[in-house]
Amino acid sequence: MIDYDTTIEDLTRGYCVQDNTCRCLFCGAEYLCGDIYSFGNRLVDAPRAARLHMEQAHGSVFEALLAGGKKATGLTEGQGRMLQCFWQGLPDREIAADLDVSAATVRFQRFHLREKARQARVYLALFALMEARAGQADSIHIHKGATMVDERYITTDTESKKIIDTFFSSLEPLKLKSLSSKEKKKLVILRVIAGQFAPGRRYAEKEVNAILRDIHEDYVTLRRYLIEYGFLDRAQDGGAYWVKG
Repeated sequence: MIDYDTTIEDLTRGYCVQDNTCRCLFCGAEYLCGDIYSFGNRLVDAPRAARLHMEQAHGSVFEALLAGGKKATGLTEGQGRMLQCFWQGLPDREIAADLDVSAATVRFQRFHLREKARQARVYLALFALMEARAGQADSIHIHKGATMVDERYITTDTESKKIIDTFFSSLEPLKLKSLSSKEKKKLVILRVIAGQFAPGRRYAEKEVNAILRDIHEDYVTLRRYLIEYGFLDRAQDGGAYWVKG
């Protein structure tokens, strides 16, 4: 059973990273970050092992997701077949012949599916805002560096305080007990940790590691999540880090 209750980024790569482990969304196979795995004649790290596993066990992520059918994708059988043809890069004339439709129908479906994707993004934002407002009268927070705006990024003061009290043993100095695998809780935790970095200042990787190591022993995972979730940015060579946004 596919785990659909995850981020779009995770769905597009076919695995998620939780508790320092890369986990396949389609079968639950796990690869511990920091370990080395053998695939054929190659030795690879956990993220690469998860990608190779995805290819060997499930084919492409696209096909594995599409196989979930209308209940998962919201697509009719015809739309799913059309989307697969687009993914394969087939020309409109060939698609029309394969599906026994006109070229005009192919062009319309291409436009319609693009509009469906745009509407889905807007709906996610609307639904998240509606859920946050329903029954919650306090402030709503969306951090400036958010890679997308959906329900994970919208948190009230009340929710944030409860999460902080649960996962931090101390705020002065900042000490993290554990990093939650739940997206909304993880984002609140990362927001607090990101507050240890001064906006406008550029940090060397050693400085970042030292700050994060004082907060939690798994500073490598914290550093990666701060980048992945848009709280910190870094130079391409990894020589400098700074607060994003």
